[in-house]
Amino acid sequence: MATSDEIEIRPITPDDAGEALTLQRAAFVQEALIYNSVQMPPLTQSLDELRAELVENLGCVARDAGRMVGAVRAQRDGELLLIGRLAIAPDVQGRGIGSMLLEAVENRGREAGCREAELFTGSLSEANIRLYERTGYRESGRVEEDEGIEQVFLRKTLD
Repeated sequence: MATSDEIEIRPITPDDAGEALTLQRAAFVQEALIYNSVQMPPLTQSLDELRAELVENLGCVARDAGRMVGAVRAQRDGELLLIGRLAIAPDVQGRGIGSMLLEAVENRGREAGCREAELFTGSLSEANIRLYERTGYRESGRVEEDEGIEQVFLRKTLD
C-alpha cells in the first residue's frame, strides 16, 4: 500500500494534460484488452480535448517522487459530483492510489457543495467495481451497451 507520505495528491490543471493523457492511455490499455476494443474515449481523446476539459475540473493527480502515477477527473453538476477517468499507472496499481485519489476528489466535491458522487465503469471491469464498492459506492443502475456489455453506474453520499 502507498502511504500519503510517499504520494503527493494535488488538484489537476490544464498544465497536467500531456502527462495525464500519457498516463490515461497506459492505464486504459488494460481496459481495452478486457473489452477487446481500442475504440474507447480514454484512448481516443486528443491532447487539446483533455486540456480543455481540465480548465474547470475538480480532479486530482497523484505523484510519487515527481512522477504522475494517478489521475482522476470530476465536475460538479448541481449537488452531484461526476467522477471519471480514474487512471493509475499499471506498475503501481494495487497500492491504494486509486482510493486516495477518490477520497481527495470527493473532498474537493464536498467543498464545492456536492452532496453525492457518481461514477461508472463497464460491467466486465470487475477490479474497478470492487474498488468503488470498497470505497463506499453502491450500484445505482446499468445501461445496456453493445454485445451485452453494460455501463455500471455507482453512487455514494458525500457526508
